Amino acid sequence: MAAEFLSRYPVRVDVYDSMPSVGRKFLMAGKGGMNITHAEPFPAFVSRYGEHQAEVAPLLEAFPPTALRAWLSELGIETFVGSSGRVFPTDMKAAPLLRSWLRRLREAGVVFHTRWLWTGWQTPGQSLVFQSPQGGQVIHAEAVIFALGGGSWPQLGSTGQWQEPFRAQGIAVQLLQPANCGFTAAWSDHFKSRYAGQPLKTLTMRLSDGHGQTLKQQGECVITETGIEGGLIYSLSAAIRTCITQTGQAVVYLDLLPDKEVAWLHQRLAQPRGKTSLANVLRKLGLDGVKAGLVRELVPAADIHDAQRLAQAIKALPLTLLAARPLAEAISTAGGVDFAGLNEDLMLKSLPGVFCAGEMLDWEAPTGGYLLSACFATGRQAGLGAWAWLADQTATVEPPPV
Repeated sequence: MAAEFLSRYPVRVDVYDSMPSVGRKFLMAGKGGMNITHAEPFPAFVSRYGEHQAEVAPLLEAFPPTALRAWLSELGIETFVGSSGRVFPTDMKAAPLLRSWLRRLREAGVVFHTRWLWTGWQTPGQSLVFQSPQGGQVIHAEAVIFALGGGSWPQLGSTGQWQEPFRAQGIAVQLLQPANCGFTAAWSDHFKSRYAGQPLKTLTMRLSDGHGQTLKQQGECVITETGIEGGLIYSLSAAIRTCITQTGQAVVYLDLLPDKEVAWLHQRLAQPRGKTSLANVLRKLGLDGVKAGLVRELVPAADIHDAQRLAQAIKALPLTLLAARPLAEAISTAGGVDFAGLNEDLMLKSLPGVFCAGEMLDWEAPTGGYLLSACFATGRQAGLGAWAWLADQTATVEPPPV
């Protein structure tokens, strides 16, 4: 996106990518449906960026979801709003968008260099050292924009190796951590052998964030061999990760029947069972398969046959989460280049002419179009900022319009 906006001005733009082809992580983001942004009201949209919304908000205000959709339309990619408010290309695919975009960039004169891995600076600033197919190379540029990603999906290029040379230059980089990730739980061998891979549908998850606030979300997730993952857990991953950091674990409470009240459950569970098995009792309540398995896994044996305690457990089943899954398994990354070291155009204060954009910055957001939206917005700002800086250095042309 930085190249997109820079290419509109009279400068040569070169893009260096460590992978054999451009946009591999972008294509992965589109697997299963290219959720490009979200159509909810802007105040709610910005709130999804959590503790970093103050830094991200001005960038998104300058390039909001409506502007992103208009830009896509210029590329010939029409979009629609799904029932959840998520925005998708009409064909749901990433590849046609990427092809159209790369074609326009090449027509604008942007030159792509693949299999070029940035390894550091020869001298601080615009002298860049690469490993290329032709061996070691040094590239001198008047302005540089880094968009090196976080640490998720390292097989697609985001290895996080840039942290060491950045820190060596005194640039503040917050620890990269998994975001939108699964978490480890201590399942019994019986439970995980029977239910790993099974979806948990229509449940509510509740968590105390440690600041007196109770976070609550409804959705779906999936049981895994090692714990739990999926959209519902991703939406609370930042708070869960914080709890684990502070106390060594996080306890989330699962409401397995969010449309039923405790009193209703107690009334039915208190009825004489006769010869009816617990499995059939739970099934009649709407708990079978993996949900019934969770009840057996997490409810103490002494509470299983106590109607009141079992009813309460079904509405607030405590699940202890022990750790986030490894960074390489995460969808996205928290941490990165500290905003305090950047100006409003995302230029490093300590290295004039060097800009940063995308997931390598210290922000995070849930899935739902928020990740790509911020990547587009930061790329745009860095591109325009680089041109404004170049123009200021030469003082021969006016800076770009806002």
